[in-house]
Amino acid sequence: MQPDLRSSLEMFAFLAIELPLLFLLISTLVGVLQRQFPAQRIQQLLSADHARSYWLAAALGAITPFCSCSSIPMLKGLIRAQAGFGPMMVFLLVSPLVNPILVVLLLVTFGLSLTSIYVGSALVVALLSAWLLQRLGFARFLKAAAPASTCASHSCGSSTTPVSQPTGCGAAPALPRLTPQGFTTKLFTSQFRAALQEAWRDLRRLAPLLFISILIGSLIYGLVPSELIESLAGSDSPWAIPLAAVIGIPLYISATAMIPLASALLAKGVGAGVLLALIIGSAGASLTELILLSHLFKRALLIAFVLVVISMAISAGYLAWLFY
Repeated sequence: MQPDLRSSLEMFAFLAIELPLLFLLISTLVGVLQRQFPAQRIQQLLSADHARSYWLAAALGAITPFCSCSSIPMLKGLIRAQAGFGPMMVFLLVSPLVNPILVVLLLVTFGLSLTSIYVGSALVVALLSAWLLQRLGFARFLKAAAPASTCASHSCGSSTTPVSQPTGCGAAPALPRLTPQGFTTKLFTSQFRAALQEAWRDLRRLAPLLFISILIGSLIYGLVPSELIESLAGSDSPWAIPLAAVIGIPLYISATAMIPLASALLAKGVGAGVLLALIIGSAGASLTELILLSHLFKRALLIAFVLVVISMAISAGYLAWLFY
């Protein structure tokens, strides 16, 4: 067997075992945690528009690993609940980009430095941009939310669906919350079993895209010459990072599914900044999400949202270019 082909097969076998197991484990743990924060409770916590709500929105977005499209039903609920505009925008920006599954995969694949740049850039830009949009009065560009009985369905194929939706979106019903008085082994077992089943369903839905990305990444790692990739997207080009951020928008690839590709491209000489910009651009916004948001946002807010995602991608990219 040729060395290049053998390297591709070894990389595929390693990632095909590691990434699904990590996804299943972290998704289950997050699913149990989500059951302590039903959608109605999240809306109440974000109803006040003050500094604490911004940080709380970022934290809740980080523990609810939605894809860019599955954040939309939650956003509708927040609008109906008259949550603060700034916290809503923080949640919308953070939810598809920062979650325990992605952070663990980034740590395992790229290490602490690049993961810190990614997470830090996403959180800081999301918080500052949401605050600025609030101050500039962009809340006036919100449209009325859809009726509570409607819910668009799409195959995000990337992340966990909300455990407790205000309406029927095919999500599992929320189980009782754990409290010191009401905690029982039976209750915890029921919640864990439900979270594991949900994580397994999500993994099965994600599996085709995940394995395709692992296969492509493995082939790139073993068969594509390093010189060719580095010449096209190396770290020396000053325009590679903003170009990657803009190119990522039309793509509809979850950040989790991008990691195997990014790992292979990094090994082939593509700059870390280019990869971060591509990951954030493709996961933070997509054409599908923008179409859905057009029913909730007027044009000015929609354009502002896209510019924020591109700014986030470019900021993370240049930070990685400088310090990684």
